[in-house]
Amino acid sequence: MKICNFNKSIVVGLMIWMSLSIVLGSAGTLTSVKVAAAPIIDGTPEALWNQATAMTVNVAGGANMGSHVVTLKSIYTDDSVYFLAAWNDPTESLRREPWVKQANNTWQQLKDPDDKGGDNNKYYEDKFAQIWNINSPGFDTTGCFSTCHAGETGKSFGNKYTANPGEMADIWHAKLVRTNPSGYIDDQYLDSTRYDKDNAPDAGRKSDPGLVPYYTNINAAGTAPNFTSADQPAPPYWIIDAQKQPFMDTYMANDEIAAIIARPPDGDRANIMARAVYADGTWTMEYGRKLTTGSQYDVQFSDMKKEYSFGTAIFDNAQVRHSFETGVSKLVFAAQATPTPISTSTQTPAETAKAPAFEALLAILALLAALLVKRR
Repeated sequence: MKICNFNKSIVVGLMIWMSLSIVLGSAGTLTSVKVAAAPIIDGTPEALWNQATAMTVNVAGGANMGSHVVTLKSIYTDDSVYFLAAWNDPTESLRREPWVKQANNTWQQLKDPDDKGGDNNKYYEDKFAQIWNINSPGFDTTGCFSTCHAGETGKSFGNKYTANPGEMADIWHAKLVRTNPSGYIDDQYLDSTRYDKDNAPDAGRKSDPGLVPYYTNINAAGTAPNFTSADQPAPPYWIIDAQKQPFMDTYMANDEIAAIIARPPDGDRANIMARAVYADGTWTMEYGRKLTTGSQYDVQFSDMKKEYSFGTAIFDNAQVRHSFETGVSKLVFAAQATPTPISTSTQTPAETAKAPAFEALLAILALLAALLVKRR
């Protein structure tokens, strides 16, 4: 006799739940180990990172590639904490809305034809982001899901804000065209502000006080670039502020000029140093900041015995439609690391993805499918 419909429902539910748990991955704990000296933040990991244990985070649900495997490591010194992140991405996306010279000598910016406003998924940039809880109880339980609000009127892609007044979270936003050239992550924060089309179009997502680390390269008439530099036409798809030159149109048809001027931030917005490098289908980024910054807009790593909740997201050439993890990750601090031998090879995110999770999923699905048709 076949198992009853009630039991079938239970089995199907278990299949879905276990499939999601394996494919998307449950959140885990990242252990930061103490080291004697700080790393050089250049996107090229040195041997001291071998003292830290990697944590894997699977993210999914984003635009373009859709899902990624992120590996994280962390180390700290007496006054600072550092992170190493690597994630798989088959394309290095840096062509962020450049100016293109037309055959009739006018200039136009490349635009995503499907972008209805703030939703560019074609001519944008790769990005990496983490949200760190400051004082939101809901974040400690459900992670970034407690701050994401989809389906609200006014935005097809939703809003971010905390649940209650006074609750805050710290946003670390690496924009690989706008902030990577100057060696920083954009330091932002989240509060409980609700979306308002005119007064709060970004809802609770805001930037720490300080100089904005980039601005748009556009003339007063909005018809052409305002600046160029010696390394244009693009690539690169940014112009360093200190190297910009007045725009003189000596370019050929189809030449491209960067639409972003990058510069170092200052104030609270300059707390997080970073550098990301792309090679062989993988982004590798080193980043770090002081354990305590004194800013009300930042998470303070002041208690070495505390767990710190965070979530990770990857934007694959996407303005807002990022891949996300399904739970909440934790950072803990450990004592001095025991030096380990230098590894001759490092497992890449793509290789990590070949771990036996998929085979385990198939085995579990096969077992549960057998239960569905089992006869007494």
